Amino acid sequence: MSLPRISPSDAKLLIEQGAILVDIRNLDEHARERIPQARNVPLPNLAVGGIGEGHAAIIFHCASGNRTALNVQQLAGAAGRADAFLLDGGIDAWKKAGLPVVVDRRQPIPIMRQVQIVAGGLVVSGAALGFAVHPGFYLLCAAVGVGLMFAGISGFCTMARLLALMPWNRRAQA
Repeated sequence: MSLPRISPSDAKLLIEQGAILVDIRNLDEHARERIPQARNVPLPNLAVGGIGEGHAAIIFHCASGNRTALNVQQLAGAAGRADAFLLDGGIDAWKKAGLPVVVDRRQPIPIMRQVQIVAGGLVVSGAALGFAVHPGFYLLCAAVGVGLMFAGISGFCTMARLLALMPWNRRAQA
């Protein structure tokens, strides 16, 4: 099954006619930047037939359109009997079309960017200390590399989980 893709301008017209816009991204992503009319229902929280009831049309969006495309079956089920669409290109395309978004700069940067910053810092530190102090510090670089490989293979990132617990990451409230 597939759902039709809709351009940002056509989506805007449908929203003005009563369609609902559902942001399937995580709460922290939605809190940082969102389309003003969008309801945030993260992908894991979508129930079959739960969103579209009582609406003629529903438009799902994510950041770039990839998450909606990969989860089209679940989205179609969540739409129930309503006509369902995917916002082609997600919020990125919405912004490129010059349509309004709400940005909250007080929100923390995305966890995966934080992981990249910390992992990069650990690798650079391990390499510098391995060169300047003791070759044993090169093991830090190897440990970070193994951790990143494990995260890529398993989908579980220990560093991301730890960073999510940090006080600066507890701000998201949309």
